[in-house]
Amino acid sequence: MGSTPYLRLDEAILQRNIEAMARVAATAGVALRPHAKTHKSPEVARRQLAAGAVGLTVATIGEAEVFADAGCTDLFIAYPLWVDSAAATRLRALGDRVRLAAGCDSVEAAANLIGLPLEVLVEIDSGHHRTGVVPADAGPLAARIADLGVRVRGVFTFPGHSYSPDGRHAAAVDEATALATAAEAMARAGVPADVVSGGSTPSAGFVEQGVLTELRPGVSVFGDAQQVELGTIGFEDVALTVVATVVSHAHGRVVTDAGSKALGADRAPWASGFGRVLDRPDARVVALSEHHATIEWPGALPPLGSRVQLVPNHVCTTVNLADEYHLATGGTWPVAARGRNG
Repeated sequence: MGSTPYLRLDEAILQRNIEAMARVAATAGVALRPHAKTHKSPEVARRQLAAGAVGLTVATIGEAEVFADAGCTDLFIAYPLWVDSAAATRLRALGDRVRLAAGCDSVEAAANLIGLPLEVLVEIDSGHHRTGVVPADAGPLAARIADLGVRVRGVFTFPGHSYSPDGRHAAAVDEATALATAAEAMARAGVPADVVSGGSTPSAGFVEQGVLTELRPGVSVFGDAQQVELGTIGFEDVALTVVATVVSHAHGRVVTDAGSKALGADRAPWASGFGRVLDRPDARVVALSEHHATIEWPGALPPLGSRVQLVPNHVCTTVNLADEYHLATGGTWPVAARGRNG
């Protein structure tokens, strides 16, 4: 496969994960619009769309451009964009060739969208406390956006507080309650929410029927160490790993050549380490530097020069550090939207 470190992608597990999330959405009776910021890959997106996804979620205009170029015709930028003249030119070009929507949580931001060929989803805060208005304010905001001449498609949220060992179900309940309140407020304001969009990988299995119409998971396509430790998946569901070489046994530990510049540096407060080791659930990545991962490895250490598969904590940031996927069956796929952060 070449020099380490590199991303290894198991296509069989990838396909199984895609189909599993498609079944979750079908069982809940909602449309599936997976978040492509995780994989940044047209090859993966094509498989998601073939499995029944109605379109893709993206984080930036740049990501939207990559997937539009690859043939995706329905894109939602799930972010409260602040659009200047340069961004407006790009959005106009995008909206002329795909069905396009963007997030919005203020009248001021919506004013920058006047005349652009896109629709808006009002963002609400369902408990993550990042962006979005309180649910009851979705109606007045939607009405003011519509008065500007910008079409409002619906409402969305991200239940990011589902990333907690004991919070997955509670976050899904918070999300459903908040979205129901927001949709009712929009109906009262005369701007019905045709789309009620939410979801995260940790909370997807707890979607309440009758509230959401659309689900937007991202990490589920690959899995990562956070999802393993949250109990969302098992190690057998991890499709993407970072292959690294053992370069040292200093101090009785394993040190590999994949550090923060390959794995990413994310570590949630509840995480047991900076990553895990596939097939060795008792091992922990206990320290990261730029080009080294230090692993507490119970028992006999793997030989110097041998290779191990590391499971990153947050796969989205890991992918954005690499140029390509090395397929388990041979060949590569480009990480086409890598670095398209604006």
